[in-house]
Amino acid sequence: MANLADEYGTDVEIYIKALTTTIHADTPTGAPAGLHGLLEQLGFERHEYPTGEPLYIWHTVPDHLGAEEQKRLANRAVPALLLAGYTVNCDPEVFDEALYQQAVHRLRAHTARPAPQQPAPARSPSVSAPARRTP
Repeated sequence: MANLADEYGTDVEIYIKALTTTIHADTPTGAPAGLHGLLEQLGFERHEYPTGEPLYIWHTVPDHLGAEEQKRLANRAVPALLLAGYTVNCDPEVFDEALYQQAVHRLRAHTARPAPQQPAPARSPSVSAPARRTP
């Protein structure tokens, strides 16, 4: 089994597996659990093949999604993976600039929301000195 992430030295390789319509996300051998967890949070399904050590792990988009939704899921994952600090290569057959830009915009809007702030403690009203009158 070829692992494109190992072959190209990236953290994630997103592509359509040859002779199928399945979108794969390969991670390098020994990839951190956090990377696998992030791919699963982003909607990818984890697969394992016990070939001894190391274990071969890859992810795919869910089969029950339609072709457009599969492509959308893959393109939405790219900016989130990049933001998390991973190197990602997305095959041109999968990559869609408009979907990617929508995902970037959505991610920026989500991260740009200000955190709820505590209201400032109430201050006692300031007492101004009485105005001086000159006779």
